[in-house]
Amino acid sequence: MNEQIISLQTEVSEKLSAVTDLTELDSLRVAYLGKKGSITALLKGMKDLSAEERKTFGAEVNQLKEFTTQKIEEKVKELGEKEIAAEIAAMPLIDITTPSSCECGSYHPITLVQRQCETIFKTMGFAVIDYPEIVTDYECFEALNIPKHHPARDMQDTYYLDNGQLLKSHTSAAQNAILKKYGKELMETGKPIKAIFPGRCFRNEATDACHENTFFQMEGVMVDKDISISNLIYFMKTMLSEVFRKDIKVRLRPGFFPFVEPGFELDISCLICGGEGCPSCKQSGWLELCPCGMIHPNVLREGGIDPEEYTGFAFGLGLTRLAMMKYGVKDIRNLNSGSLKALSQFTDDE
Repeated sequence: MNEQIISLQTEVSEKLSAVTDLTELDSLRVAYLGKKGSITALLKGMKDLSAEERKTFGAEVNQLKEFTTQKIEEKVKELGEKEIAAEIAAMPLIDITTPSSCECGSYHPITLVQRQCETIFKTMGFAVIDYPEIVTDYECFEALNIPKHHPARDMQDTYYLDNGQLLKSHTSAAQNAILKKYGKELMETGKPIKAIFPGRCFRNEATDACHENTFFQMEGVMVDKDISISNLIYFMKTMLSEVFRKDIKVRLRPGFFPFVEPGFELDISCLICGGEGCPSCKQSGWLELCPCGMIHPNVLREGGIDPEEYTGFAFGLGLTRLAMMKYGVKDIRNLNSGSLKALSQFTDDE
């Protein structure tokens, strides 16, 4: 090996062994491997060598470069471990047996209701699936039988992003992906699609006691042969009786949603006023809780499922309103207020 290279390699080793911090190490790296570094300079000087000498000398310089790079990486790891050890050593000792004086926090009421609903539906064989909050126009509308310029889009004042995507205005935006993901298994094995997908939704709405621009829903679907409205009513009644620990008065009235046919509004008697009328229920005594219906054949077809052979139901449970009913929250704005006084009173009653 060239004496100049051997000398430089020895120099690198000696200087690296003396480095004590990462800043100094980075300066050393630049001094040898930078654009104006010593090793880089060797490569630039090869133009004065013959072709055979360049071949040999170039290989030796590359070996030196690899050696230096490896040694620097090892030093980075070594110094990093020393810094961590020093930070740990400098930390004050904590007596873990000392009783804590801090008050424990509590889960948000919507979180409590969501987890309870998830547990209930899991016992009935439903899978719990997460889904993004930012979706495409296709997912939120077109796949749900709502083509561009359809008047049904006016029902939801949607937040659009600069890239053409949008903040999902309903959890129904996950339906198409769920049908495509599990539809093949349904048709091959006969295993029904049973899934819920809770999530946060966004609409540019004026806020009042029962409306917010950010709220939580839980979408649910079931698809199999011979599914009917009676299956839908059974699952909804079972879920509500488990959540409220008592029989709940409900009513089913016709409602229009492009992705279901027929469509319904499932209302529950307002538990805040006992059905007498209050601002939360707009003085009607009833609170709209769960738009639902039989999945439209176009939606099934778009998800790759034959509507001539399979039927299914879908529902969009309002978790925010369900929490209001369960915990007696009279104003929906309290749930997003961040007020510890308002929110700290809730505990898991499971």
